[in-house]
Amino acid sequence: MEELKFESIAEIIECANKSQRKVSEIVLEQQANQMEISQAAVFDKMRETYSVMVQSVESGIQPGVRSVSGLSGGDAYRLLQAGKNGKDISGGVFFEALVRALAVSEWNAAMGCIVAAPTAGSCGILPAALLSFQKQYGFSEEDCVMALFTASAIGMVVANVAYIAGAQGGCQAECGTAAAMAAAAIVELCNGTPDMIGHAVSITFGNVLGLVCDPVAGLVEIPCIHRNASGVANALVGAQLALAGIKSLIPADETILAMKRVGDAMPVTLKETAEGGLATTPTAKTLYTQVFNAQEGTACRDCNGCNS
Repeated sequence: MEELKFESIAEIIECANKSQRKVSEIVLEQQANQMEISQAAVFDKMRETYSVMVQSVESGIQPGVRSVSGLSGGDAYRLLQAGKNGKDISGGVFFEALVRALAVSEWNAAMGCIVAAPTAGSCGILPAALLSFQKQYGFSEEDCVMALFTASAIGMVVANVAYIAGAQGGCQAECGTAAAMAAAAIVELCNGTPDMIGHAVSITFGNVLGLVCDPVAGLVEIPCIHRNASGVANALVGAQLALAGIKSLIPADETILAMKRVGDAMPVTLKETAEGGLATTPTAKTLYTQVFNAQEGTACRDCNGCNS
Protein backbone atom coordinates (compact mmCIF):
# COMPACT_ATOMS: atom_id res chain seq x y z
CA MET A 1 0.00 0.00 0.00
CA GLU A 2 1.30 3.42 -0.98
CA GLU A 3 2.17 5.57 1.99
CA LEU A 4 -0.26 8.41 2.61
CA LYS A 5 1.04 11.94 3.02
CA PHE A 6 -2.02 13.05 4.98
CA GLU A 7 -2.39 16.15 2.86
CA SER A 8 -5.77 15.29 1.38
CA ILE A 9 -9.02 13.83 2.70
CA ALA A 10 -9.78 12.61 -0.82
CA GLU A 11 -6.53 10.62 -0.86
CA ILE A 12 -7.44 8.90 2.41
CA ILE A 13 -10.95 8.10 1.18
CA GLU A 14 -9.66 6.75 -2.12
CA CYS A 15 -7.15 4.53 -0.34
CA ALA A 16 -9.81 3.18 2.00
CA ASN A 17 -12.23 2.51 -0.85
CA LYS A 18 -9.63 0.78 -3.01
CA SER A 19 -8.42 -1.45 -0.22
CA GLN A 20 -11.94 -1.95 1.17
CA ARG A 21 -10.63 -1.17 4.63
CA LYS A 22 -11.59 1.28 7.31
CA VAL A 23 -9.72 4.54 7.53
CA SER A 24 -8.63 3.64 11.05
CA GLU A 25 -7.02 0.40 9.85
CA ILE A 26 -5.01 2.24 7.23
CA VAL A 27 -3.85 4.89 9.68
CA LEU A 28 -2.89 2.30 12.29
CA GLU A 29 -0.82 0.36 9.77
CA GLN A 30 0.95 3.45 8.49
CA GLN A 31 1.71 4.77 11.96
CA ALA A 32 3.21 1.41 12.91
CA ASN A 33 5.38 1.41 9.79
CA GLN A 34 6.59 4.96 10.37
CA MET A 35 7.34 4.35 14.04
CA GLU A 36 8.87 0.95 13.25
CA ILE A 37 6.90 -0.78 15.96
CA SER A 38 4.06 -3.29 15.89
CA GLN A 39 0.47 -2.30 15.26
CA ALA A 40 -0.37 -3.72 18.68
CA ALA A 41 2.12 -1.33 20.28
CA VAL A 42 0.66 1.66 18.42
CA PHE A 43 -2.84 0.59 19.43
CA ASP A 44 -1.77 0.36 23.06
CA LYS A 45 -0.40 3.90 22.92
CA MET A 46 -3.72 5.14 21.55
CA ARG A 47 -5.53 3.15 24.22
CA GLU A 48 -3.54 5.09 26.83
CA THR A 49 -4.70 8.30 25.17
CA TYR A 50 -8.30 7.14 25.39
CA SER A 51 -7.80 6.29 29.05
CA VAL A 52 -6.70 9.87 29.74
CA MET A 53 -9.83 11.09 27.97
CA VAL A 54 -11.96 8.87 30.20
CA GLN A 55 -10.23 10.15 33.32
CA SER A 56 -10.58 13.79 32.27
CA VAL A 57 -14.35 13.33 31.98
CA GLU A 58 -14.58 11.59 35.34
CA SER A 59 -12.53 14.33 37.01
CA GLY A 60 -14.19 17.26 35.30
CA ILE A 61 -17.70 16.13 36.10
CA GLN A 62 -17.15 16.17 39.86
CA PRO A 63 -18.60 18.95 42.04
CA GLY A 64 -16.16 21.61 43.17
CA VAL A 65 -14.09 21.82 39.99
CA ARG A 66 -12.91 25.42 39.53
CA SER A 67 -10.35 27.10 37.32
CA VAL A 68 -7.41 28.94 38.81
CA SER A 69 -8.92 32.24 37.66
CA GLY A 70 -12.27 31.43 39.23
CA LEU A 71 -14.06 32.29 35.98
CA SER A 72 -15.25 28.77 35.26
CA GLY A 73 -16.06 25.43 36.78
CA GLY A 74 -19.04 23.43 37.93
CA ASP A 75 -21.14 23.72 34.79
CA ALA A 76 -20.65 20.09 33.75
CA TYR A 77 -21.83 18.94 37.17
CA ARG A 78 -24.69 21.46 37.07
CA LEU A 79 -25.84 20.20 33.66
CA LEU A 80 -25.60 16.59 34.79
CA GLN A 81 -27.77 17.32 37.81
CA ALA A 82 -30.29 19.14 35.62
CA GLY A 83 -30.61 15.97 33.57
CA LYS A 84 -31.12 13.87 36.65
CA ASN A 85 -33.82 16.29 37.78
CA GLY A 86 -35.79 15.92 34.57
CA LYS A 87 -34.60 19.16 32.96
CA ASP A 88 -32.99 17.46 29.99
CA ILE A 89 -34.72 18.87 26.91
CA SER A 90 -32.47 17.17 24.34
CA GLY A 91 -31.94 13.66 25.63
CA GLY A 92 -29.83 10.68 24.70
CA VAL A 93 -26.36 10.89 23.27
CA PHE A 94 -26.69 14.63 22.58
CA PHE A 95 -27.21 15.51 26.23
CA GLU A 96 -24.48 13.11 27.35
CA ALA A 97 -22.05 14.68 24.88
CA LEU A 98 -22.76 18.20 26.11
CA VAL A 99 -22.04 17.17 29.69
CA ARG A 100 -18.76 15.51 28.77
CA ALA A 101 -17.59 18.35 26.55
CA LEU A 102 -18.05 20.79 29.41
CA ALA A 103 -16.40 18.40 31.87
CA VAL A 104 -13.18 17.98 29.91
CA SER A 105 -12.95 21.68 29.06
CA GLU A 106 -13.48 22.70 32.67
CA TRP A 107 -10.92 20.16 33.83
CA ASN A 108 -8.46 21.71 31.40
CA ALA A 109 -9.17 25.19 32.81
CA ALA A 110 -8.59 23.75 36.29
CA MET A 111 -5.11 22.65 35.14
CA GLY A 112 -6.09 18.99 35.03
CA CYS A 113 -4.61 16.41 32.70
CA ILE A 114 -6.35 16.28 29.31
CA VAL A 115 -5.63 15.18 25.75
CA ALA A 116 -5.13 18.06 23.31
CA ALA A 117 -7.42 16.83 20.55
CA PRO A 118 -6.10 18.56 18.59
CA THR A 119 -5.57 21.48 21.01
CA ALA A 120 -6.15 22.14 24.70
CA GLY A 121 -8.77 24.74 23.85
CA SER A 122 -10.82 22.16 21.94
CA CYS A 123 -10.04 19.19 24.18
CA GLY A 124 -13.63 18.37 25.15
CA ILE A 125 -15.14 17.71 21.74
CA LEU A 126 -13.63 14.40 20.62
CA PRO A 127 -13.74 12.59 23.98
CA ALA A 128 -17.29 13.81 24.55
CA ALA A 129 -18.40 12.31 21.25
CA LEU A 130 -16.69 8.95 21.63
CA LEU A 131 -17.42 8.37 25.31
CA SER A 132 -21.07 9.31 24.87
CA PHE A 133 -21.50 6.93 21.95
CA GLN A 134 -19.76 4.19 23.88
CA LYS A 135 -22.16 4.60 26.79
CA GLN A 136 -25.34 5.06 24.78
CA TYR A 137 -24.81 2.39 22.15
CA GLY A 138 -22.49 -0.10 23.82
CA PHE A 139 -19.46 0.29 21.57
CA SER A 140 -16.39 -1.45 22.89
CA GLU A 141 -13.27 0.35 24.03
CA GLU A 142 -11.46 -1.17 21.06
CA ASP A 143 -14.01 0.36 18.68
CA CYS A 144 -13.55 3.79 20.23
CA VAL A 145 -9.76 3.55 20.24
CA MET A 146 -9.79 2.64 16.56
CA ALA A 147 -12.08 5.60 15.87
CA LEU A 148 -9.36 7.81 17.34
CA PHE A 149 -7.09 6.78 14.48
CA THR A 150 -9.73 7.99 12.02
CA ALA A 151 -10.02 11.26 13.91
CA SER A 152 -6.24 11.66 13.90
CA ALA A 153 -6.13 11.29 10.11
CA ILE A 154 -8.48 14.26 9.74
CA GLY A 155 -6.46 16.30 12.23
CA MET A 156 -3.21 15.55 10.42
CA VAL A 157 -4.62 16.68 7.08
CA VAL A 158 -5.90 19.96 8.53
CA ALA A 159 -2.61 20.61 10.32
CA ASN A 160 -0.62 19.88 7.16
CA VAL A 161 -2.61 21.99 4.71
CA ALA A 162 -4.11 24.67 6.95
CA TYR A 163 -3.87 25.08 10.73
CA ILE A 164 -5.47 23.91 13.94
CA ALA A 165 -4.58 26.79 16.27
CA GLY A 166 -6.92 29.60 17.22
CA ALA A 167 -3.99 31.99 17.13
CA GLN A 168 -3.61 31.26 13.43
CA GLY A 169 -7.14 30.78 12.16
CA GLY A 170 -9.60 31.58 14.93
CA CYS A 171 -11.88 29.10 16.68
CA GLN A 172 -13.03 27.78 13.30
CA ALA A 173 -9.58 26.21 13.05
CA GLU A 174 -9.47 24.98 16.64
CA CYS A 175 -12.94 23.80 17.64
CA GLY A 176 -13.78 23.38 13.95
CA THR A 177 -11.00 20.84 13.48
CA ALA A 178 -11.89 19.03 16.69
CA ALA A 179 -15.53 18.83 15.57
CA ALA A 180 -14.53 17.52 12.15
CA MET A 181 -12.32 14.90 13.80
CA ALA A 182 -15.19 13.88 16.08
CA ALA A 183 -17.67 13.72 13.19
CA ALA A 184 -15.33 11.45 11.24
CA ALA A 185 -14.85 9.20 14.27
CA ILE A 186 -18.60 8.93 14.83
CA VAL A 187 -19.27 8.05 11.20
CA GLU A 188 -16.76 5.20 11.25
CA LEU A 189 -17.98 4.06 14.67
CA CYS A 190 -21.48 3.81 13.19
CA ASN A 191 -20.23 1.80 10.17
CA GLY A 192 -20.43 4.72 7.76
CA THR A 193 -18.45 4.57 4.53
CA PRO A 194 -15.20 6.47 3.87
CA ASP A 195 -17.16 8.75 1.55
CA MET A 196 -19.55 9.55 4.39
CA ILE A 197 -16.57 10.54 6.51
CA GLY A 198 -15.60 13.09 3.88
CA HIS A 199 -19.10 14.54 3.76
CA ALA A 200 -19.25 14.72 7.56
CA VAL A 201 -15.97 16.62 7.68
CA SER A 202 -17.12 19.05 5.00
CA ILE A 203 -20.49 19.70 6.62
CA THR A 204 -18.92 20.20 10.03
CA PHE A 205 -16.33 22.70 8.83
CA GLY A 206 -18.90 24.51 6.73
CA ASN A 207 -20.96 25.14 9.84
CA VAL A 208 -18.23 27.09 11.64
CA LEU A 209 -16.50 29.13 8.95
CA GLY A 210 -15.62 32.54 10.38
CA LEU A 211 -15.84 31.54 14.05
CA VAL A 212 -13.43 33.83 15.88
CA CYS A 213 -11.13 33.16 18.82
CA ASP A 214 -11.83 35.81 21.47
CA PRO A 215 -10.90 34.49 24.93
CA VAL A 216 -12.04 36.73 27.75
CA ALA A 217 -9.07 37.94 29.80
CA GLY A 218 -6.86 35.95 27.44
CA LEU A 219 -7.78 32.70 29.21
CA VAL A 220 -9.05 29.52 27.59
CA GLU A 221 -12.33 29.58 29.51
CA ILE A 222 -14.89 32.09 28.20
CA PRO A 223 -16.33 31.38 25.64
CA CYS A 224 -14.05 28.42 24.93
CA ILE A 225 -15.70 25.97 27.31
CA HIS A 226 -19.18 26.56 25.89
CA ARG A 227 -17.77 26.34 22.37
CA ASN A 228 -16.62 22.83 23.15
CA ALA A 229 -20.25 21.99 23.87
CA SER A 230 -21.36 23.60 20.61
CA GLY A 231 -18.45 21.87 18.87
CA VAL A 232 -19.59 18.38 19.81
CA ALA A 233 -23.14 19.35 18.82
CA ASN A 234 -21.77 20.38 15.43
CA ALA A 235 -19.95 17.06 15.15
CA LEU A 236 -23.19 15.20 15.81
CA VAL A 237 -24.94 17.24 13.13
CA GLY A 238 -22.24 16.53 10.55
CA ALA A 239 -22.13 12.83 11.37
CA GLN A 240 -25.92 12.40 11.44
CA LEU A 241 -26.44 14.11 8.10
CA ALA A 242 -23.64 12.15 6.44
CA LEU A 243 -24.86 8.84 7.85
CA ALA A 244 -28.31 9.62 6.43
CA GLY A 245 -26.76 9.82 2.98
CA ILE A 246 -26.79 13.62 2.80
CA LYS A 247 -23.84 14.89 0.79
CA SER A 248 -21.88 18.09 0.88
CA LEU A 249 -21.49 19.48 -2.63
CA ILE A 250 -18.23 21.10 -1.53
CA PRO A 251 -15.50 18.45 -1.04
CA ALA A 252 -13.87 18.23 2.37
CA ASP A 253 -10.47 19.34 1.07
CA GLU A 254 -11.94 22.47 -0.50
CA THR A 255 -13.79 23.22 2.74
CA ILE A 256 -10.56 22.98 4.73
CA LEU A 257 -8.79 25.32 2.32
CA ALA A 258 -11.74 27.71 2.51
CA MET A 259 -11.32 27.69 6.29
CA LYS A 260 -7.67 28.61 5.83
CA ARG A 261 -8.50 31.49 3.51
CA VAL A 262 -11.06 32.80 5.99
CA GLY A 263 -8.49 32.51 8.77
CA ASP A 264 -5.88 34.33 6.72
CA ALA A 265 -8.36 37.15 6.11
CA MET A 266 -9.38 37.34 9.76
CA PRO A 267 -7.90 40.33 11.61
CA VAL A 268 -5.38 39.56 14.33
CA THR A 269 -7.76 41.00 16.93
CA LEU A 270 -9.97 37.95 16.39
CA LYS A 271 -7.25 35.32 16.65
CA GLU A 272 -6.64 34.58 20.34
CA THR A 273 -5.28 38.03 21.18
CA ALA A 274 -8.24 38.94 23.42
CA GLU A 275 -8.44 42.22 21.50
CA GLY A 276 -11.79 41.67 19.81
CA GLY A 277 -15.13 39.94 19.98
CA LEU A 278 -16.44 38.97 23.41
CA ALA A 279 -13.08 39.79 24.99
CA THR A 280 -13.68 43.53 24.51
CA THR A 281 -17.17 43.73 25.96
CA PRO A 282 -17.61 45.85 29.11
CA THR A 283 -18.17 42.77 31.24
CA ALA A 284 -15.08 41.07 29.82
CA LYS A 285 -12.98 44.11 30.72
CA THR A 286 -14.34 43.99 34.25
CA LEU A 287 -13.50 40.30 34.48
CA TYR A 288 -9.98 40.96 33.25
CA THR A 289 -9.49 43.51 36.01
CA GLN A 290 -11.00 41.12 38.53
CA VAL A 291 -8.76 38.22 37.55
CA PHE A 292 -5.51 40.08 37.30
CA ASN A 293 -6.13 42.56 40.11
CA ALA A 294 -5.47 45.52 37.85
CA GLN A 295 -5.48 48.90 39.56
CA GLU A 296 -8.29 51.34 38.81
CA GLY A 297 -7.36 53.44 35.82
CA THR A 298 -4.82 50.92 34.50
CA ALA A 299 -5.28 50.22 30.82
CA CYS A 300 -6.71 46.80 30.05
CA ARG A 301 -5.04 44.70 27.39
CA ASP A 302 -7.24 45.97 24.54
CA CYS A 303 -7.46 49.58 25.73
CA ASN A 304 -7.05 52.53 23.39
CA GLY A 305 -6.82 55.05 26.14
CA CYS A 306 -10.32 54.64 27.57
CA ASN A 307 -9.04 53.72 31.08
CA SER A 308 -12.14 51.59 31.51
